[in-house]
Amino acid sequence: MRFLSPDAYAKSIVASVQDYSLMCARAVANIFTRPRYTADIFTQMDSIGVGSLPIVVLTGFFTGCVLALQSAVSLKEFGAVNMTGGLVTMAMIKELGPVLTGLMVSGRNTSGMASEIGSMKVTEQLDAMRALGTDPLRKLVTPRLVAAVFMLFFLTIISDACGIGGGAFVAVTMLRLNAEQFFHTGYMSLAHGDIVEGLVKPLFSGFIIATIGCYYGLRTSGGTRGVGQSTTQAVVSSSVLIILVDFLVTQLMIGIFGR
Repeated sequence: MRFLSPDAYAKSIVASVQDYSLMCARAVANIFTRPRYTADIFTQMDSIGVGSLPIVVLTGFFTGCVLALQSAVSLKEFGAVNMTGGLVTMAMIKELGPVLTGLMVSGRNTSGMASEIGSMKVTEQLDAMRALGTDPLRKLVTPRLVAAVFMLFFLTIISDACGIGGGAFVAVTMLRLNAEQFFHTGYMSLAHGDIVEGLVKPLFSGFIIATIGCYYGLRTSGGTRGVGQSTTQAVVSSSVLIILVDFLVTQLMIGIFGR
């Protein structure tokens, strides 16, 4: 492992942030200009959205089950077991649904994007695309960006629904609570700001997943070993950024809506 001086390390970080920002700006600008690769967008929607559906459904369902069990144990001490539905609904919609969906999709798709584009980079396919007059950013990055942002929105809604359904299943079958009361308590506990917060977070998560995966793929070097390193770095970076942005968005929404 090669060690860098603090000065060189700081410069490399600044250069990486600059390159990432420029790539994101170009990818977003490509959305509003032609040519648009619509077929590639739908292909990526199928890969990111439909391909991630099973893991999102399972993660959301069992998260709701565990959350209902843990909530009931804590609420029983205060004689408020009937509030389990409100706690599960609030936690899933505001926090657990968006974050867990982002992390699951990140682990599955960020690595795929980085390895696919990284393999194209080390085998000089990107140079061949440029030689033929095709912009790799427009062809590879922009479709993934549009597909990830669009599909994360709906995957999060599905995860929220499965989580609430899992909580209701545990509440009715194991805790002997009334299903109608569970859903009514959950509905009454929500406010407009809670739903807005839960639907804004996946937009940022989708943006991070697509741009980080493509960025590390485009900067891959060193053959197949470099592809593996880029894949690992992409997954770690996207996961950390999703959690960081979740904190910032939560803080912003609390400042706007007061809860």
